[in-house]
Formats: sequence, structure tokens, C-alpha cells
Amino acid sequence: MHKPDIRDLPELFGDIDIYLFDQLQKGRFTPGMRILDAGCGEGRNLVYLLRCGFDCHGIDSSPLAIEVMREVAARIDRGIPSNHFRVEPIEKMEFVDETFDAVICNAVLHFARDEDHWRAMIDEMARVLRPGGLFFARLMSTNGIEQLVRPLGGRHFELPDGNTAFLVDEEMILRATIAIDGELLEPIKTVNVQNRRCMTTWVVRKRGADSIQ
Repeated sequence: MHKPDIRDLPELFGDIDIYLFDQLQKGRFTPGMRILDAGCGEGRNLVYLLRCGFDCHGIDSSPLAIEVMREVAARIDRGIPSNHFRVEPIEKMEFVDETFDAVICNAVLHFARDEDHWRAMIDEMARVLRPGGLFFARLMSTNGIEQLVRPLGGRHFELPDGNTAFLVDEEMILRATIAIDGELLEPIKTVNVQNRRCMTTWVVRKRGADSIQ
């Protein structure tokens, strides 16, 4: 019997977000799903999904990141079309309505220019997600460090480490969940990174006839 080598795990999974890995463990990604990584960067969260044969697509605002993403995808699956990975803004995608079974948006939304831009990105990701589909996001929030961040206006805050970001709170996430006709698949979870920032995990099912367990 072949004994798995832990040294093979980075190649198999890439630098996947641990909270997205948790969704894999819960069985929320099933064979045959079409997946969009909105703000895919160089593809850290798509390596395993590509290896498993999922129909993966990605967009990013950086041409360089998309070039690397295409190279990563081609090394895993030489047959995957390069146009599955494109330079596009999240708030104005060219995909038709209800194209995807799951949309991933990891460490992107806290770069929103303002609240209108944030809402536009959320609305657009909901538009391309089919009824019953999965929306997974990780984003910075004020949850747990409300007294440690300095408001700069327009939901931009200075963080304890001196950086600035667009930060949401739990109420804003809950309102957005309702606005996109979604329901939480699990409670909103926030991790405090040594009082430097807080990262919130937001997992939603878009309401509809189909469902995700």
C-alpha cells in the first residue's frame, strides 16, 4: 500500500486558503461544478480544483497575474482554454447570468474603492452565480477590532499596522446576504490576526430550486 508523503501536499493543494480547504472538507465542491475565482491572482486557490478536473475560470485586474495563472493551469491541464482566465473587473464581468455553480472571492473585497464599488462587486458575483450556488468570500472587517481601527471616511480605516483598507462589519455582510437573495450556510466567522487585522469568512448559498448540502 502506497503511503502518502506529506511533502507532496503543497504540490497537490497549492497555497490554498485554509478556510477554502475547510469548504472542500465539508463536501461543498462536487465533481462537475463550474467555478469562478473572482480576483484569482496567480491561482493559489485553484490548483487543487484544477487537478481534480473542475471547470475552473478566473478573472483578475492584473495582466501579469493572469499570465501566471494561465501558466499554472497549463502545467496542470494542457487542454484547458487560456480564455478561462481573463483580465476583467469583478464589478463588470462578461459572463452571462447564472454561469457558475460556485464563486470564490478571497482577500479582494477589502480593496474596494468605496461602498458603491463594494456593492457592485457583490451584485455582479451574485448575477453570475446560479440559484443554489455557493458564494465563498474572505475579507477584512472591523469585527473584533472596532476600537483599534481609525475611520478615514467611506468605510476606509487605518489598521493598527498603519495600512488602510475598506472594512465591512457583520451588519453590512448580513444586509448584503439578503440583498443577493442568499442565506448563510454557516455563521460568519472572524479571525483576529494579533490585533493587526481581522479576516472574516462569509459563506452563502444563493436561494433557488437547487441546493448545496
